[in-house]
Amino acid sequence: MRSRFLRAGLAALLGTAALVGVSQQPAEAAPPGSKDVTATLFEWKFASVAKECTNTLGPAGYGYVEVSPPQEHVQGAQWWTSYQPVSYRIAGRLGDSTAFRNMVDTCHAAGVKVVADAVINHMSAGSGTGTGGTSYSKYNYPGYYQNQDFHSCRTNISDYTNRDNVQNCELVGLSDLNTGSDYVRSTIAAYMNNLIALGVDGFRIDAAKHMAASDLAAIKARLSNPSVFWVQEVIYGSGEAVQPGEYTGTGDVDAFQGAYDLKRIFTSEKLAYLSNWGASWGAGYLSGGSSRTFVDNWDTERNGSTLNYKAGATYTLANVYMLAWPYGSPNVYSGYEFSDNDAGPPNGGTVNACYSDGWKCQHAWPQIAGMVGFRNAVAGTAVTNWWSNGNNAIAFGRGSKGYVAINHESGPLTQTFTTSLPAGTYCDVQHSGATYTVGSDGRFTATIGANDAVALHTGAPCGTGGGTTPASGASFSADATTVWGQNVYVVGNNAALGNWNTGSALPMSSAAYPVWKLDVSMGAGTSFEYKYIKKDSNGNVTWESGANRTATVPASGKVTLNDTWRA
Repeated sequence: MRSRFLRAGLAALLGTAALVGVSQQPAEAAPPGSKDVTATLFEWKFASVAKECTNTLGPAGYGYVEVSPPQEHVQGAQWWTSYQPVSYRIAGRLGDSTAFRNMVDTCHAAGVKVVADAVINHMSAGSGTGTGGTSYSKYNYPGYYQNQDFHSCRTNISDYTNRDNVQNCELVGLSDLNTGSDYVRSTIAAYMNNLIALGVDGFRIDAAKHMAASDLAAIKARLSNPSVFWVQEVIYGSGEAVQPGEYTGTGDVDAFQGAYDLKRIFTSEKLAYLSNWGASWGAGYLSGGSSRTFVDNWDTERNGSTLNYKAGATYTLANVYMLAWPYGSPNVYSGYEFSDNDAGPPNGGTVNACYSDGWKCQHAWPQIAGMVGFRNAVAGTAVTNWWSNGNNAIAFGRGSKGYVAINHESGPLTQTFTTSLPAGTYCDVQHSGATYTVGSDGRFTATIGANDAVALHTGAPCGTGGGTTPASGASFSADATTVWGQNVYVVGNNAALGNWNTGSALPMSSAAYPVWKLDVSMGAGTSFEYKYIKKDSNGNVTWESGANRTATVPASGKVTLNDTWRA
């Protein structure tokens, strides 16, 4: 939920100020196997998660999906109400136990494991009736906890140099469970064991920093599967009493310092500095086997400590780098648009379609989703052939399996790159239909646009003919500015483009905002008409001006269309 950073809305609600673990041998608990990328679908209903596992996460190669807390919680539209549990029933806004179980089964069928966000440090900050009908008051949760099950410190955490204060006092007024109690430990373990029985493969431990590492170890030891994947929210703070390294005895730790550094480097320093990103960077970093890396999450995207979707192509490139670089196990965050930091999920968490109703679907952006397959293909290989221009253009290989080049300069880059790839023609997973030929000397030449990338790997699944021939169709690119809640679509005169029906128009990716992109498959030789439209969250449609645009798909490959919105 939070350790050091808390959104203003919750602090205001609770009338508090701010937010701010016993060593064991490290547990290398990173997701096993070659599919180590997690997608966090923040505040998605379980039914919507299930569909996305089938439609996107499984096909893209994601190994895990992390879902928001399933516990019954306090009522309210704000997103953070999910982080104030009132019982351990699965009865929150995202769905009931049946929906949860169906989601787990569907995701497993798609080859995706499920991580549940577990809020076990605390209960609510007040009294009322929960989302599942449970009546509760602070320190009294019928069937679960009473006054004696909470720490005796009933004031807010105020001193992060004091371990007792951090772990035994209240996080912004939330009733702090005494996780040193055998009863509390057993009650929490029973809840987590119920989720395991429903098929859950792992847990993200919210506010782990505010529980002693020994308490978490004791809870995990009570689980029916004590080796279940386990990742903990422990934010590094210089000079603080509780440090991330204390928690590696039970599992992984979310790498907040890494996310902060990626923002700093991608916005104000040089990408050339990223040649050794990882544990060697010192304070705040852990070994790769104990770290879950990320570019942003729901807390950091709102408090500004990391990049977020509003950074456009800079945000996309940071995700491309994280997925290509062999440090930690990456977690791709996928949320929704916001101007109010407290705003809850659109449609109460129902995702009717990506890029509509405010859902950003970063996990599905072609530039990000393509790198998941890249990472799976290059698993186990080291960095080779590092190159930089000394500034904001970098490139590197992953053994003989892959190669990525990132141009964060303000203009295009033309460069001949030396790789360890076998000779052959490779598909660029950053741009569907684009191919590059690597010579017998391991070299290829590319022109990479400003704030763009090229990524090649030996198993790139594009087109036909063994991945060397691009599919036919059109690559749409439209430079179009929008207001909050608006998205850009393309619509045209054939079935592939919705037959001029705005309800069937195709949503375009905003990953390179203000440039919107979409690849559409159409038969070779197809001539078509098209235009761009904007839709807002209420479904209002704005057409671009002027005559219908026209294009023809070539005999092989795709027609590339670089357009500018006509006001």
